[in-house]
Amino acid sequence: MTTDLDRATVEEAYARWAPVYDMVFGAVFEAGRKVAMKAAENIGGRILEFGVGTGIALPNYKRSNRIVGVDISEPMLQKARERVQKEKLDHVEGLCLMDGAHMGFADNSFDVVIAQFVITVVPQPEETLDEMARVLKPGGEIILVNHLGAEDGPRAAFEKWFARRARKLGWRPEFQFARLRNWAVQNGTVDLPVPKDVGLGMYTMVRFRKRSEAEVAGAVEGVKLAG
Repeated sequence: MTTDLDRATVEEAYARWAPVYDMVFGAVFEAGRKVAMKAAENIGGRILEFGVGTGIALPNYKRSNRIVGVDISEPMLQKARERVQKEKLDHVEGLCLMDGAHMGFADNSFDVVIAQFVITVVPQPEETLDEMARVLKPGGEIILVNHLGAEDGPRAAFEKWFARRARKLGWRPEFQFARLRNWAVQNGTVDLPVPKDVGLGMYTMVRFRKRSEAEVAGAVEGVKLAG
């Protein structure tokens, strides 16, 4: 069974979710969003909200920050644009339709990249994380908050069984923390992450700090010496 989603499936699913997303998921994800946003604002600066969706989080950012939102779903972005206009969110620099695996930003463009309940549903998670790391400034952080799949036990078995059915909804329920850790090892430009439970076992926050060029070079040299 494939663990990946294709772009067409994701776009179709979120076109369906767009009219009701805030009503269905707004309160459910609120606690996780607040924790992730607090972590992002402790760094502050220019923030990329990846998977901005309907823009439900945009009004809650401090006006001292500059926010750029991207999403793969045009119907979701249209909701976000309406929100920005209606609520006069002048701290939002722009809202862009982009494939996360091929973002059109220059290297080192953002102080923080935040993705709330999205990394497990993008078509190419590892390639998307590579792009997040590329556009992030050294010393900045990628901050994810998500439901992550269980490693073992009854919940893991259920998530594996449910995975095929969940694809039509645009979900990947069996996505585990190990996949994020493995990406960090392979990418080599970020510190290894430590997961933090932020939702009574339902939601996990994962943070990656981007290393400086000197740190990356030192890590590579250390591997060579160890070998």
